[in-house]
Amino acid sequence: MITDDSVEVAASAATVWAVYADVERWPEWTASITRVEALDGPELAVGKRFAIKQPRLPRLVWEVSALEPGASWTWRQGAPGGLTLAVHEVVPLDAERTLVRQRIDQRGPVGTLVGVLMRGLTRRYLAMEAAGLKARCEHRVAPPA
Repeated sequence: MITDDSVEVAASAATVWAVYADVERWPEWTASITRVEALDGPELAVGKRFAIKQPRLPRLVWEVSALEPGASWTWRQGAPGGLTLAVHEVVPLDAERTLVRQRIDQRGPVGTLVGVLMRGLTRRYLAMEAAGLKARCEHRVAPPA
């Protein structure tokens, strides 16, 4: 089961990537994340793990399974009967506009069932993350008042 969201951000892809890839700081700009703990060091790299706590959900450990620096990363979280992939993409539209795409892919019998039952919450959290990322990035590039 796939749930996705996207947002256009009035900031360069480099600015968006810098904010988005700094995953331990996500709780500063989205209420959908309570805590992110880097278990193997703070940089995104294939094989590195991050423990994420979200409201109404248990603490889950995600492992980076694919990375294209400056453009995308995927992390995965598995449990018996299920696998969840979370894909994060930063797509430059022009020098100062970027499209951010997020996709949650829940697989396996348990993963699909959880995806169906949690779809509303997943959509809300993806929308919160998109809005928070947009606000954070656009605030970083806003000219001083």
